[in-house]
Amino acid sequence: METKIVLNPKLVMERLEKALNDHDAEAFENCLSPFYLSEQPVHPDRSFRGRERAVKEWEEAFRRVPNLKAEMLRCAVHEDTAWVEWHMHGTRADKKKLDLWGVAICGVKDDKVTWSHVYLEPVQEPGQGIVSLTG
Repeated sequence: METKIVLNPKLVMERLEKALNDHDAEAFENCLSPFYLSEQPVHPDRSFRGRERAVKEWEEAFRRVPNLKAEMLRCAVHEDTAWVEWHMHGTRADKKKLDLWGVAICGVKDDKVTWSHVYLEPVQEPGQGIVSLTG
C-alpha cells in the first residue's frame, strides 16, 4: 500500500509570501511549477505560461519597488486550490506609491503553484466613489 502525502496549499502560499517579502527570486521560483500558468481574467493580454517569465516579472518588481511588501491577509483552501487575499505595497524607485489589493486563486500540486488566476488592482484614490455597472 502506497502512502500519499498531500501538502496543505496554504503552506505553499506562506512560502510564496516569504519569498516575495525577502525579494528572493530563487525561493519564489521554487514555489512554482516549471509549467506555471498565470492568468488575469480581467486583463487577458497579461496571461503567460512558464515560471521563468514569472521570476523575470518579480525580479523587475523587486528592482522597481525596493521596499515591496506582500501581505497575505486571508487564505482559504479547498483540496488543491488556495484563495488568497493579498495587499502589496511599497514605494517605487521613482517615489510613486504602489498600493495593490486583490485575490489570487492558485492551484497547487506536488508542493508547487501550477496555475493562478490573479485579480490584483491598484487601490482607488479616495473621492472617486462607486463605479457604476450601468455606465
